[in-house]
Amino acid sequence: MGIKRVKTGIEGFDKLVQGGFPEGSCVLLAGTPGTGKTIFSLEYLYNGALKFKEKGLYISVGQPVDSLIEQAKLFGWDIEKLINNGMLEIIYISTKELDQNISQFIVDKIQQNNIKRAVIDSISVLATNAPVYKSLNEISVVDILEHRSFFSPPILGDSIIKKFIYTFIENLRTADSCTTILISEASEKGEFICRDTVSEFACDGIIIMGLMSIGNENYRSIQIRKMRLTDQGKDIYPLEITKNGIVVKTKSL
Repeated sequence: MGIKRVKTGIEGFDKLVQGGFPEGSCVLLAGTPGTGKTIFSLEYLYNGALKFKEKGLYISVGQPVDSLIEQAKLFGWDIEKLINNGMLEIIYISTKELDQNISQFIVDKIQQNNIKRAVIDSISVLATNAPVYKSLNEISVVDILEHRSFFSPPILGDSIIKKFIYTFIENLRTADSCTTILISEASEKGEFICRDTVSEFACDGIIIMGLMSIGNENYRSIQIRKMRLTDQGKDIYPLEITKNGIVVKTKSL
C-alpha cells in the first residue's frame, strides 16, 4: 500500500513532498520572525477544511484568536465561518494557564473531535515554560536537591525541556490520523536548527522558512530539510506571500 498523503494546498509546495505530508506525521516549521510561519500554518488548516473537508485545530500560545482571524482576513480566508460550522477550532492558551496536563489536553481535543490537521504555535514557548509547570515530584533528580529549590538550575532545566519535547511529540503521535505542524523559533546561529536543540530530531519532518539577501534584493525562502518516507525537494526555494496566500516557486535559488 502507498503512503497516504495530506495535501497542504499551498501553491507549489506539495510537489516538493510527493504530494503532501505523510499522514500522522509531526512536522517542525522553523524560522525567524517575519518569515511566514503563521501564514503557512493558517493556510494549511484553511485549505484542509475548505478544500479537503478535514477538521483543523490551532493551538496558540501567545497570539490571541482575534488576531489570527484578522490576519487570515488579509488573504480572504473566512476563518470565522469555518469556526462556526465546526471545521476549525482555535484555542488560545496563555503562559499563565500552562500546566503539566497541556499535552494530554491537546491529544484529547484531537481524538474527541476527529481532528485531521493540527498546528501548535509554538513548541518554543511550550518548551521554554516546561520547567515552570513541572512539579517537583516529577523530577527524578529532586532527591539531590532535597526539595529545597523551587526553580530548576540551568542543567536540570535543560533536561526537563528536552524530556518535555520528546514526551509531547510522542503523545501527539498517539493521534496517528492527525498530521501536525509544530512552529518553532529558529536558532540565529550555531549547529542546531531550533533554539530548543531537540525538536528537530524528534519530528518526522523539518521545514525552514527564512530571509535571504541576493544582491540588493531580499527574498523569503523555504527549505525542506527532512521529511520521512518522502523523496523531498533538496534545494532552497523562493517563497512569496501574495494577497491570496503563500506561493512556493519550485525553481531553486
